[in-house]
Amino acid sequence: MTNAPGERDVTPLLEMRGITKRFPGVLANDSIDLDVQSGEIHALLGENGAGKSTLMKILFGLYAPDQGEIILNGERSRVRSPASAIAAGIGMIHQHFMLVPTLTVTENVALGLSSSRPGRPDLAGVRARIVELSEAYGLDVQPDSYLWQLAVGERQRVEIIKALLREARLLVLDEPTAVLTPGEVDDLFVTLRRMANDGRGLVFISHKLHEVLALADRITVLRDGRVVGTTVPAETDREGLAHMMVGRPVKLAPDMADTPDRGVRLSIRGLTVDGDRGTVAVDDLDLDVRGGRIVGIAGVSGNGQRELSEAIAGLRPVASGSVSIDGAEVTGAEPKQVRRAGLAFIPEERMRDGAIGSFSVSENLMLLAHGEPRFSRRGVLRTNVIRTHGENLVEEYAVKTPDLSTTASSLSGGNIQKLILARELDGEPPVLLAAQPTRGVDIGAAEYIHERLVAQRERGTAILVISEDLDEVMALSDEVAVMFEGRIVAVVPRAECTVQGLGLLMAGGSQSAPAGAGAGTQTG
Repeated sequence: MTNAPGERDVTPLLEMRGITKRFPGVLANDSIDLDVQSGEIHALLGENGAGKSTLMKILFGLYAPDQGEIILNGERSRVRSPASAIAAGIGMIHQHFMLVPTLTVTENVALGLSSSRPGRPDLAGVRARIVELSEAYGLDVQPDSYLWQLAVGERQRVEIIKALLREARLLVLDEPTAVLTPGEVDDLFVTLRRMANDGRGLVFISHKLHEVLALADRITVLRDGRVVGTTVPAETDREGLAHMMVGRPVKLAPDMADTPDRGVRLSIRGLTVDGDRGTVAVDDLDLDVRGGRIVGIAGVSGNGQRELSEAIAGLRPVASGSVSIDGAEVTGAEPKQVRRAGLAFIPEERMRDGAIGSFSVSENLMLLAHGEPRFSRRGVLRTNVIRTHGENLVEEYAVKTPDLSTTASSLSGGNIQKLILARELDGEPPVLLAAQPTRGVDIGAAEYIHERLVAQRERGTAILVISEDLDEVMALSDEVAVMFEGRIVAVVPRAECTVQGLGLLMAGGSQSAPAGAGAGTQTG
């Protein structure tokens, strides 16, 4: 493109034209067009399977397109590998950081850099550049610290510095806020805006719609491998974006009606639990969950949430303290005994702890109940009864499956989660523990799961939701318990919850600080 004298150069930093990618049985990208301007933050939205990851892997040289072309700075580019992408000025910040914990920040950044002395990187020069970039972009990083000593937000800054030091002009950020506190998100957005103002182009991938609206200059939405539209924040809102993603109106926060208090159904007193490395992960924790209520646990990953859920479910030994369900102590009991006492459990790792991938839908639905008299007689399974029961649950919980004999591993993440939910809620349990209930599922499936949790609350179940998605916790909970370094540091009523207030507590802020302070919204 040639511009008239004195006219601003509007040649896109990136153009992807007609990108098509097929896998066996799947058209992942269908003639996708996408452009990014210098100085622009361009958000890319879509449900799981919409084609976002495939498109970005093509851009970064991990996949070759079947059709289409990539144009960088007005010139056709042949990106064949991540190395050639980096050489072309493309950087990618992955959701799971590509860093070595036992090396320093400087050593991590130096990995893969060319040097005038082969085999001996110029660490002093790299260190100086880290300091320079840290000051220029507000990235507070100590170059001599070891990675294992850094918090999650600090590790992300190291990844950004790596890309900047490699002179990336186009940066792809895949779910960069997934593990950050609200304060760290604010800091990241300041850095990203500085990078854009410096002439870089950024592709921002996130499922948090309020963040996209706050940060992006333009927003492109994919659905079923196609571009369904490109818009700007001033012309849309969260509901509009969700509609574009799913193809129908979506309720982003469930309605929470008043429910009668059914008394304490889950009681935790003085619970102390060790982590995998032998150090204390849950530290003298007290918590009550009452029937007809949802208590949400908010906290940055790694503050004892996983160990807490496993201890409650009988999957991890308890060092001290007690766990009771409807007045019956289950501390240290086997998982089967905890289940019999009334616990339903949606585990964090659904394919490791919640379902057996090689088993059929019907078999997974019967994992807990196959020995009950209604399903077996004198040791013989009643296949017709089991089939009818499975069909009813699949219909009631909207599990999309070809039939009951389909293996669980063949289902989407959202449908596997619905299957687990159907099994766990069958029989009206007094207590439900839901760990990361919508992690990795589509926005439509998340909407459905939230509605089922709220419906179960109305039936009198005591529900404990553990989630690293603060928006989810705030939308679902009657009370939010903030967990930091293995302790509950505050329990905040729903009406007093704000992003800023909870974020302060999640980062270890003073308990005396008013959790309700601030002007943050409570939905995402």
